Order: sequence, then structure tokens, then C-alpha cells
Amino acid sequence: MSKIFYDHLIVFEEVETEIKKAAETSEERKELWCLVDETIHHRVLGCILDKLPGEHHHEFLTKFHKKPHDETLIDFLKERGGQDFEEVIKGEIEALNSELLEQIKSENSKP
Repeated sequence: MSKIFYDHLIVFEEVETEIKKAAETSEERKELWCLVDETIHHRVLGCILDKLPGEHHHEFLTKFHKKPHDETLIDFLKERGGQDFEEVIKGEIEALNSELLEQIKSENSKP
């Protein structure tokens, strides 16, 4: 997993615990974490593009593509989007965290 500008907003301790319970091998854990990482990425970028006015999409995506780790991207989003994108991203991550926990627990409870 490479560093992304919103990584500091991700807290998935409960998901990690549930993945450890669900996965029987380190390969399974790695595969599950890859899926979680991809899901986070798609959900966060989708959320950002939903909230960011369309005229700024190209500029944001260009900056993100060049330097996905650049934490000043949050400032760019705040300036162009007129809202606190850290809170927007945190909210999306919290919702995703709940969804993933529910899904993992329901899969673990199957016989």
C-alpha cells in the first residue's frame, strides 16, 4: 500500500481484528487488506468528486496523480470545495468501516 494524502484519517482497528479472526492464512489476510484498501480508495475518491465542484475535478485528479501522498491536497480541496474535506473523508471512512464490519461479521457467522 502506498501512502495517500488521506491515510492519517483512516482508523480500521476493528476491521483489522475481524480480518485476523476471519483469515486463516497470511495470504488471506493480505488479500482481504488489498480489497479493503481498494474499497477505501474508490469510496474516498468518489466522495471527493461528489463534493468538489466539477470545474475542479481535472486539476485535483492531475495533482493527485502526480503526488498522491501530498497532504496539501486537503488544502486544495478545502479552498476549491468550500467545505472541510477532512470531515467529509472521515465521515465516508466511518460509514465504510461500519459496512465492512457488518459484512465481515456476517460472513464469519455463516456455518
